[in-house]
Amino acid sequence: MEEYLNEFLENIEYQKGYSENTVINYEIDIEEFLNFLKSKNIKTLTRIDYNVVKNYLMYLYNNNYKRNSVSRKLSSLRSFFKYLHLKNIIDMNPFNLISSPKKEQRLPKFLYDDDIEKIFEVPNLSNPLGQRDRLILELLYDTGVRISELTNIKLSDINISNNSIKILGKGNKERIVLYGVYLEEILDKYLHDGRLNLLKDKKNDYLVLNARGSNITTRGVRMIIDNIIKKACISIHATPHTLRHTFATHLLNNGADLLTVKELLGHSSLSSTQVYTHITDERLRNIYLHSHPRARE
Repeated sequence: MEEYLNEFLENIEYQKGYSENTVINYEIDIEEFLNFLKSKNIKTLTRIDYNVVKNYLMYLYNNNYKRNSVSRKLSSLRSFFKYLHLKNIIDMNPFNLISSPKKEQRLPKFLYDDDIEKIFEVPNLSNPLGQRDRLILELLYDTGVRISELTNIKLSDINISNNSIKILGKGNKERIVLYGVYLEEILDKYLHDGRLNLLKDKKNDYLVLNARGSNITTRGVRMIIDNIIKKACISIHATPHTLRHTFATHLLNNGADLLTVKELLGHSSLSSTQVYTHITDERLRNIYLHSHPRARE
């Protein structure tokens, strides 16, 4: 069964252009199901039917998986078995027989201005790694790019003359993001100082480098952000994606329209962007309740 999984992962990575992060999530989800099959002594994929799928769903709920996690796992398996069906390895896709649970509506976490200031003060701009870390923060917050998009930015993607960067998003979909004076300043400093020191006479087309002068990984970026958050001593546990949420929330709070934010984030549908309106609506409600004399006792 593992050989089919490897073929599927190669297909979505190299043929469909899925991000490294997405491929890893697919692998985790499908491997968990294959381990479940082994525990039930099911040794062939052709034996999987509605009852097996239903039992797996019960297994997930019994192990306290949240609805969003269950939905993602079912989606991964539905795609995997669709691939197997197209390859004539199985006669039907058993995961089409079961519906995904309704997703929980979770509001994305975001940072307030004070927390943003604290984390941006952490990197030491007098050394190459500090310049690199500050650049990472500016890229995530100023442009709203995903972590996988950040690690794939090449020097040739940057248009310094009009402060824009070409981003290769999900499904190889290109978009242009813009940046302001803060990112412009650290980008100039990093390119003419920190990056040259990290390269040590080597050649590399990618913008963000690790300490050895190679292009940085998504895992490397997460470790950097975790370290910065700890040093900043802020109350919210923030991740690289929290800065993306903060980018969108701050734009909407300051008057940007939803369609513009959708394009900047690279969302394929407006429904993905609309979750941020719940945050801004809640903020307006809190301001009203705390500010209007008729709204409180």
